[in-house]
Amino acid sequence: MTVKWQPETKVIHSGVGPDPTGVTAAPIVQSTAFAYHSAEELESVFDGRAAGFVYSRIANPTVSAFEARMTALEDGMGGIATSSGMAAISSLVLALAGSGDEIVAGNSLFGGTYSLFRHTLSRYGIKVRFVGPRDPGAFREAICDRSKLIFVETIGNPKLDVPDIAAIAAVARDHGIPLVVDNTVTTPLLVQPKRLGADLIVHSASKFINGHGNAIGGIIIDAGTFDWSSGRFPHLAPFRSRLGQFALLAALRNRIYRDLGCCMAPFNAFLLSMGVETLGIRMERHCLNAARVAAFLSTHPKVADTGYPGLVTHQDHFLATRQFGGRYGALVTIRLGTRERCFSFINGLRLAKNLANLGDVRTLVVHPASTICRDLNDEERLAMGVTDDLVRISVGIEDPADILEDLQTALATL
Repeated sequence: MTVKWQPETKVIHSGVGPDPTGVTAAPIVQSTAFAYHSAEELESVFDGRAAGFVYSRIANPTVSAFEARMTALEDGMGGIATSSGMAAISSLVLALAGSGDEIVAGNSLFGGTYSLFRHTLSRYGIKVRFVGPRDPGAFREAICDRSKLIFVETIGNPKLDVPDIAAIAAVARDHGIPLVVDNTVTTPLLVQPKRLGADLIVHSASKFINGHGNAIGGIIIDAGTFDWSSGRFPHLAPFRSRLGQFALLAALRNRIYRDLGCCMAPFNAFLLSMGVETLGIRMERHCLNAARVAAFLSTHPKVADTGYPGLVTHQDHFLATRQFGGRYGALVTIRLGTRERCFSFINGLRLAKNLANLGDVRTLVVHPASTICRDLNDEERLAMGVTDDLVRISVGIEDPADILEDLQTALATL
């Protein structure tokens, strides 16, 4: 009998099968390669006729356990864990597109993703057309015969705008191309993009999935909803003829993953799996704290503007409410008027940590324009919602009274 667990239960029990030793945590298999009793056995595994592990650059039992857990959380068909979130995005793009091909992407993206799309991929002949993520029609107009995928984030980072995933998914279906959704900021506890029509989901698992700032990793989930016999992907034909709907996952693992070596380390997979187990309770606290922080900042006289989808004044509030079930994530942004005031505010904080990460149990702050987006020009920053007077706050799970006191103390110095 199939048990349909709720997400808060899945984070603890999914992806962990019965073990003869009785362990409840996936053991760390810190082995480079795996031995077989005969040459015929190893040949069968290499050929895909038998299940097994051959080399940890391609697959590893600890990493596979993490992949299974994340696949269950996203209600996917299968997953591939990578060395980082950027490795996940890069691997997926290279598995689908090549020289002369195009991507359509929302222009409100994490700075690293934007740089990859704008600057790095162009050197390899892959063109990215950027459009406003809040307008599904803009995606439709940007698609051409060479388009291989649509890419959006569930909540833009750090712009905090919200795309209508279901409407964009309808555009993707009409044109026979997959929709890729980066679910890093919201996690499967707020939304499963598959339910809104996404075909592929990516995460920087270094963020909320891990939650403790001690491991880098990423993952690609195939929702199992896209027909890879599409004429847009003839290079997948050899994999499709043997593995059908698993064609993309096979191409990722046996071509991209194997050749580029962007594999996840077993110890990182162990840490990420441990992090996942508390994701449900952490996201509940993150969202509650962020809502209180946003409400406080939105009425503070020294804050020019507060960004948070949970505020009724936010332009995407009602879409976010429908899409994320009434929870709005942990990211809050404020504008303080000048870069200098931002620096003074950050320097006045004592509890919050000033660093380039998000999704930690700790409250984190960063000035995007001078850090994660410093290499982008003014036009690119503006499209991403990054101004010189913007501070991004990743609200942690500390006692909310302590977070608010820290913010109040720092604002009082301005």
